Parts: sequence; structure tokens; C-alpha cells
Amino acid sequence: MNPLKSVTGTIVTGFILAIIIYFAAATSSFNLLALEVWLHVLAGVVWIGLLYYFNFVQVPGVGAALADSDGPGPAAINKYVAPRALLWFRWAAVATWLTGIGALKNLPVPEGMNGAVAAFTFAENFEVIGLGAWLGTIMLFNVWVFIWPNQKKILGIVDATAEQIASAKVTALMASRTNTVLSVPMLMTMVGYGHGLTF
Repeated sequence: MNPLKSVTGTIVTGFILAIIIYFAAATSSFNLLALEVWLHVLAGVVWIGLLYYFNFVQVPGVGAALADSDGPGPAAINKYVAPRALLWFRWAAVATWLTGIGALKNLPVPEGMNGAVAAFTFAENFEVIGLGAWLGTIMLFNVWVFIWPNQKKILGIVDATAEQIASAKVTALMASRTNTVLSVPMLMTMVGYGHGLTF
């Protein structure tokens, strides 16, 4: 059986390969922080990748489909692609945030402090990662409070009038575009923290 013929098989194969590489290359004992950061980055790639897919590919694609009177329309995307993409999108957002908090908690900090508290309160030497953590938190909030509830109306998952759907489209788009804007400095601060960026 070829594991690449299913999404589950593909994901499991990737994890198995990562575990093999880890044990083949590991020169030190198990490092929980490294594991949490890796899982955080992995989940973040899924989340932000889908965010960019929605903004750069799906929204313009649905717009073009709506404008093409002789085309197939957006039904296939809205019925089959969007719900699945939104499922991965919203849960990748949660996984990214939770693994980020886990990684922050294990950062080296002055005695008596917690790395997550240090980041969210912009403690000394935690300003950059703290800004990234706040931007990610705002983005998670937008996913669950603005994007997903409005997408359910747009996709017909919940009943809504034509007026509610029109309003939901604007709200979901603006929240998604806000997250796209915030993702740029968020990624800069997340990567920058580990590479010497300071305020």
C-alpha cells in the first residue's frame, strides 16, 4: 500500500521520517523546547499557508468564477474545497497558538518567571517574541470570532438571509485580510526572536 495515496498516510509518513532523522542525527538528550518549537512551526505553516491560499488564490478564484457567466461558478469550491480548507485552517490556528504557548513556557527566563507570562507582558528580552505572541493571539481571535462564524453563513452551513450573507462576506474578508497583514510582522518577530532581533 502506498502511503502517499491518502492524506493520513502522507502525514504519518512525514512524521515517521522526521523521527528517523531525529534519532539518526540527535547528539544530545531529548529537548522539549525544540519539539514544541518544531510542532509550532509545523502547525503555523499549515495555518498561514491556508490563510495565504484563501487570500491569494480562493477569494480571487471565486470572484472570477462569479464573473464568468459561461463558467461552472463557485459551487465546487464553496461546497467541497472551502469547508475542508476552513477545517484545517481553524484547527491549525488553535494548534499553532497552543504549541506556541508551550514553547514560550519553556523558554529560559529569570527565576520565578514563566516564559509565556514574560512574553505577553513584554518583559525585558521578551519584547520581540511578546509582540509576535500578541499578533498571533489577535489572529487566532479573528479566525474563531469573525472568520469562521461568517464563513458558516457564506457556505450555507448555518441559515442566513441574503443580507446576512452579504454582510458576512465583508466581515470575513476584512478579518482574513487583517490576518494577512498581521502575519507579516508576526512571522518577522517569531523568526527574529531566535535570530537576534531586539527592540
